[in-house]
Amino acid sequence: MEVNYKDIRVIGFDADDTLWVNETYFRDAEQEYAKLLSQYETPNKIDQELFKKEIGNLGLYGYGVKAFMLSMVESALEISNYNVTSKTIDAILNIGKDMLNKPVELLEGVEEVLQGLSNNYRLILATKGDLLDQERKLEKSGLTKYFHHIEVLSDKKEANYSKLLKHLDIKPSEFLMIGNSLKSDVLPLVNIGAHAIHVPFHTTWAHEQVSESDTKGVSYKTLTSLKEVLQLLK
Repeated sequence: MEVNYKDIRVIGFDADDTLWVNETYFRDAEQEYAKLLSQYETPNKIDQELFKKEIGNLGLYGYGVKAFMLSMVESALEISNYNVTSKTIDAILNIGKDMLNKPVELLEGVEEVLQGLSNNYRLILATKGDLLDQERKLEKSGLTKYFHHIEVLSDKKEANYSKLLKHLDIKPSEFLMIGNSLKSDVLPLVNIGAHAIHVPFHTTWAHEQVSESDTKGVSYKTLTSLKEVLQLLK
């Protein structure tokens, strides 16, 4: 079914893995973390236990690198039966600090797209994660000037988006969300009557993955690159 974008007034962009690289750093950190704990468990088991800990802690810590750091420490204590050394804990914390200090690597065509769309639409940034970290990345990115509004959400569910649209004083039919996650950037929007464009990133956190049945019959567009948005909305 063809999607009509003629009523769109506001376009929302996800940040991590839509505008700049993010998930790649988590995968690298997990590999480094597994090496630190290799005397206690296999890499696969360490990865499974860390993921379970992250999901269990979402309600307490939310999303982002700092939450990831805390989950790594807790999981290391449990995996090692509380025998992990203070030196290893310090190394785990440094993995997180290194992630926080990563340069912001913009994905291909990001500034060209934002510049092109900003003439005809109001652009907003709608992301989730740690407020301080997301503000830091946005500042480093040099993209702040393109956004009329910046929202760091505690989560990206239907209620969060509905509240955001009410705050922006626009109807769902006037809003388009662009992001790499079907679970966070597409399905909740379509469910509240808004529009969504999926631009996949080469790696996706397991928590953000959805099944084929979740997307069956859902009306949204998938593009291979962000630059295709300009052609679609011309």
